[in-house]
Amino acid sequence: MSEVLSLLAPLLLDWYRSHKRLLPWRDAHNPYYTWISEIMLQQTRVEAVIPYFERFVSAYPDIRSLALAEEEEVLKLWEGLEYNGELPQDYSRLLQLKGIGVYTAGAISSIAFGQPVPAVDGNVLRIIARLTEESGDITSETVRRRIAALLKEIIPADRPGDFNQALMDLGAAVCLPVSAPLCSECPLSGICEAYRSGKPGHYPVRSPKKARRIEEHTVLLILSGHQLLLRRRPDQGLLAGMYEPLNIPGRIGSREALEYARSLSFRPLSLEILPDAKHIFTHIEWHMSGYLIRAAGPDKGCPDGYVCASPEDLTGKYPVPSAYQMFISILISRGE
Repeated sequence: MSEVLSLLAPLLLDWYRSHKRLLPWRDAHNPYYTWISEIMLQQTRVEAVIPYFERFVSAYPDIRSLALAEEEEVLKLWEGLEYNGELPQDYSRLLQLKGIGVYTAGAISSIAFGQPVPAVDGNVLRIIARLTEESGDITSETVRRRIAALLKEIIPADRPGDFNQALMDLGAAVCLPVSAPLCSECPLSGICEAYRSGKPGHYPVRSPKKARRIEEHTVLLILSGHQLLLRRRPDQGLLAGMYEPLNIPGRIGSREALEYARSLSFRPLSLEILPDAKHIFTHIEWHMSGYLIRAAGPDKGCPDGYVCASPEDLTGKYPVPSAYQMFISILISRGE
């Protein structure tokens, strides 16, 4: 074990005692709170998560209420996680649950259950890479496992949750990414090899990111009266289980767009070309053109496999991905 890392825990925990962030899911020793917050924190910043977390646990205060919720009310990712109303305490059993990976399992088992398991995310990798001048690529699974193994050796058995949360806070507030690490404020600067060599900006080492794949899509807002045609995405893959307007691969013309509407037994009354939109996922970038088709019918109601959503449904009942926000906002702003 690195001599540097052997000194890490006492320095880190002493700093954490006076610098820890006050967050609504902390200090409750509630595994459900830890799980929900960690899933949310994968999506956005802490400041954005706090009000959303509070609203969510107000609606679903425990895992049983979440498991019994209507399918459309929560993302498909969070279904099937009921273990007699409780999350398992064991790290390996947590890993078996859908939607829980190595980091989240480590966070839940250490913070909520006091298990001496590291929770290694990007912040932690950055800190340890600087402390030890790790020359390996932190996007490599081999390097990530090596760092996790080192942390497992030094994580305090009596305060594993505090240790992991202290690393999270240090990475979020002090040991910042390459542009602005606050080394003069860091409690670990005295043992940091990158600081000693004057090269904190050289770490962590990452391989160049692959360019995102560009995909062209055409979005059809088929509006009958005040109801918008939606379909549910498959249970697996991108945006699994969420609802979307008709999304056609490629860029199609207005005549073909009208034909799609007719193929679903709608009678087009008018067509409007909408502004183009773009949405960026981790590895994919959608470039979207769009049409608003006002239509009559179909006479037998919504086509099989689709739902016809009211304006209220779009903000409540059916979870529509933010990828379509620009298109949906046009309808809402017009009161359509």
